[in-house]
Amino acid sequence: MPDQLGAPIAAPLFERAAIIGVGLIGSSLARVIRRKGLAREIALHDSSDTVRGRLRELAIADHVADSAAGAVENADLVILCAPVGAMGEIAREIGPRLKAGAIVSDVGSVKSSILSAVAPHLPASVHFIPAHPVAGTEQSGPDAGFASLFLNRWTILTPPEGADPKAVALLTAFWKNTGAHVEAMAPGHHDLVLAITSHVPHLIAYNIVGTAADLEEVTQSEVIKFSAGGFRDFTRIAASDPIMWRDIFLNNKDAVLEMLGRFSEDLTALQRMIRREDGEGLEKLFTRTRAIRRSIIDQGQETAAPDFGRRPKDD
Repeated sequence: MPDQLGAPIAAPLFERAAIIGVGLIGSSLARVIRRKGLAREIALHDSSDTVRGRLRELAIADHVADSAAGAVENADLVILCAPVGAMGEIAREIGPRLKAGAIVSDVGSVKSSILSAVAPHLPASVHFIPAHPVAGTEQSGPDAGFASLFLNRWTILTPPEGADPKAVALLTAFWKNTGAHVEAMAPGHHDLVLAITSHVPHLIAYNIVGTAADLEEVTQSEVIKFSAGGFRDFTRIAASDPIMWRDIFLNNKDAVLEMLGRFSEDLTALQRMIRREDGEGLEKLFTRTRAIRRSIIDQGQETAAPDFGRRPKDD
């Protein structure tokens, strides 16, 4: 089967790329940068001694630095892949060591709060262009990464007002070479969109799995033994990194609460349909939501394989 990422590019886009925080996203970036030749050198840093040790074993970068400041030395691309709540402190540490003209970006699922936390600590000589690759799995840690994670997924750039167009174009080219589609939008709009497409669904998943575990009339062994496809999908989402998601909810509080309010209103309407045995209303709702699922498949953001690809190939 041909490599969908394609051959390495003719010349690196950057001399040195530094990645701060090396879990699923950070390690996937390191792998695709190396696979595609997007930078001549790759430097990594993670706050965990254990993770840094594992990174040296994996050998997915040229350098594993013991500090964030050390990793960004002479880097012309710096990508912050740490939890959202840690971004401000990292920016404070690396700010004085950043190379003039460097592009500083991130992969956080929230954009407005990251702009507020990071921008004040960066020198005027660098280009800060926040980004969010809408890609991931429920796995975490440096071993979870893979080079094709971003292939055919969307990366959203949220350049601040006055951002250098050349820097934005270069970062756009970088993400496109990871296999991603790229779109730009305002930070606040991004946060509202992601609140409904990602953050609230995760919150619901955490809640429903917790509710199932707390039911006194149903034992945990029964919940696990008789889990149907819908509940299994909720548990997959609810297995995501708890620290990352804690920070996302706290830093996108306003948008999440707004979407939760709308969700609660729609849930009340659904309860009313069931109570009144409104079969026509339920069918109309389910027909509309089914069409959305088909649109997601048509756009290549999901597979139509039976049972979400879990069915054995020889079934």
